[in-house]
Amino acid sequence: MTEHEHEHDVEQERDVEHDSTDRTDGAGHVSTGTTTDTGDGNAAIPELVIISGMSGAGRSTAAKCLEDLGWFVVDNLPPALIPTMVELGARSQGNVARIAVVVDVRGRRFFDNLRDSLADLEAKHVTRRIVFLESSDDALVRRFESVRRPHPLQGDGRIVDGIAAERDLLRELRGDADLVIDTSSLNVHELRAKMDAQFAGDEEPELRATVMSFGFKYGLPVDADLVVDCRFLPNPHWVPELRPFTGLNEEVSAYVFDQPGAKEFLNQYTELLQLIAAGYRREGKRYVTIAVGCTGGKHRSVAMSEKLAARLATEGIETVLVHRDMGRE
Repeated sequence: MTEHEHEHDVEQERDVEHDSTDRTDGAGHVSTGTTTDTGDGNAAIPELVIISGMSGAGRSTAAKCLEDLGWFVVDNLPPALIPTMVELGARSQGNVARIAVVVDVRGRRFFDNLRDSLADLEAKHVTRRIVFLESSDDALVRRFESVRRPHPLQGDGRIVDGIAAERDLLRELRGDADLVIDTSSLNVHELRAKMDAQFAGDEEPELRATVMSFGFKYGLPVDADLVVDCRFLPNPHWVPELRPFTGLNEEVSAYVFDQPGAKEFLNQYTELLQLIAAGYRREGKRYVTIAVGCTGGKHRSVAMSEKLAARLATEGIETVLVHRDMGRE
């Protein structure tokens, strides 16, 4: 997110902070819409989203977006109280059907209770999804310096010390996240658009995929679940008449897919993704980010991403297409 647009957001992270998956029980039964015994008969269990991530990465923006979409948002709730909040929502007779809870390092003395709370929710067959907001160290340092606020964990050290301590504290939670959003290069409006794309709408799809082209020379997308390398194909960059164009150009795309192995790769990788998608559905995973890379993210990865996204759409997977690095050269 840009420094100017993030200034208010970082302050909210400290003061007022407010590239997702259904969980199932051992039998594969999704819990949304089921019932629980709350003492006054059977009641519908609310849908639960836990928002966490790095300080300054946009948790307050993500929470505010869900609030605008009609979610009941609770800021900095001690993790031990999350099951209680779900139970209270179940007693609301449908008035609180979707709950979002922000968990961050300000409640670090309660943070050890989060694992117990998550286990409790799973035992009660409660659908819970974890959204993790990520950002690069450089971007986080710029944001904190722009608002002249210390990192909540830096103590007497530097901002980078606080960031490192927070990454270590959140490492396990990030590994359990259902949806990771990298906000390093996003502004507030772009982050809201990503949240809207994931949570807006009356009905959630079975599986939603983001296909993202990128350039290896700009770094791997930190929110990628799967990474594909297209550098085994000849680079159109070395064809003078194709160099100025991108993989969106018909001539460039035709050149890429006329190369030996290109079509076979697309066909076989699509088949592999069908197997993976079936497994994701069985495990209740709802979101997947597929990163398709080449050297600069301009030609081969763009052309392959376009074809791959179209194939996934024909397989009934709702697909969002992003070209991360196109135009950077």
